[in-house]
Amino acid sequence: MVSLIVFIIFIYSIILHEITHGWVAERLGDPTARISGRLTLKPGPHIDPFMSIFFPLFLILTNFPIVVGSAKPIPIDPYNLRRPRKDMGVIGLAGPASNLLLAFLFAGVARISLIFLPSPTLFQILLNASQINVVLAVFNLTPLPPLDGGRVLVAILPEKYADALASIENFGLFIILFLLLFPTPLFSLQNIVFKISNLILSLIFPNFPIV
Repeated sequence: MVSLIVFIIFIYSIILHEITHGWVAERLGDPTARISGRLTLKPGPHIDPFMSIFFPLFLILTNFPIVVGSAKPIPIDPYNLRRPRKDMGVIGLAGPASNLLLAFLFAGVARISLIFLPSPTLFQILLNASQINVVLAVFNLTPLPPLDGGRVLVAILPEKYADALASIENFGLFIILFLLLFPTPLFSLQNIVFKISNLILSLIFPNFPIV
């Protein structure tokens, strides 16, 4: 039951991540997400069978140290934006920011629950919810497109280097999944995500390391 609740929280965390992208895009001049019916909390329009369901479940069932995934990317038309390259960077930052906000929100509720409704089960659910959102924020800030960190990097790099980085977007996800699933002694994306997430969580939940 706890695992099911946590998985539902995971699903809505990635949905809110994408909704935030669309909401910020609309504030910056692009209504594509709203027109496409993506500014909704209904799971249907957002769920990607592989990245929202099968991949996260695979990580859970194989006891992978972190659980990541994503919803279907929000459609954005850069030509509607006032400053397309820079605005795409702002839109990119919005998703991870929403997850960090959720992480702090769950942490606050967890602390309140210890005072007014002390329950180890409830606290564990809220702790896991906070952990999930921190990991989602950190993972999505990996500086490779199509992840948000890649979009931010494209927005701030000189045009020559930004164009080169943007050119790998179509197969960037395969690079990211390969780095995540096949770490080497020289480089381990999962360890980097794990350590940064653990650092953030140590500030939110002292004495409660990520599990």
